[in-house]
Amino acid sequence: MMLFKMMPLETHLKLIGGLLTVLALLHAGFPRYFNWAVEFRTVSLINRQMMYIHTLFLALALLLVGLLCLAYAPELTSTRLGQALCRGLGAFWLLRLVVQFVGYSPALWRGKRFETGMHVAFSLLWAYLTAVFLAAGW
Repeated sequence: MMLFKMMPLETHLKLIGGLLTVLALLHAGFPRYFNWAVEFRTVSLINRQMMYIHTLFLALALLLVGLLCLAYAPELTSTRLGQALCRGLGAFWLLRLVVQFVGYSPALWRGKRFETGMHVAFSLLWAYLTAVFLAAGW
């Protein structure tokens, strides 16, 4: 792939590490940005707390994978364990890419400039993560 001829895989993994770290930190703003205090008023306590806790742990997982990529990019590409981790992460992000198209209704973004831009940007991000992790895994 042309993408990997321009930069070594380790550099892509470090870039991904930075991107995932930023994405993890952005999760802290989700409750305010998505107005959860109002939106979840009518939701049961268990469902409300599940959303907050799942978001926290998703952010933590993103942060830890991001830090792993930043600190151990060479090992991720050169060891059997690292390559196995990359194949697993590649499969994860491939599924996330599929869900981007089958899990979210187009009514959420179609015809809306900002939302369409976010849909496209995150689709490209999930595709990039998939390609880099799978390339690093093989």
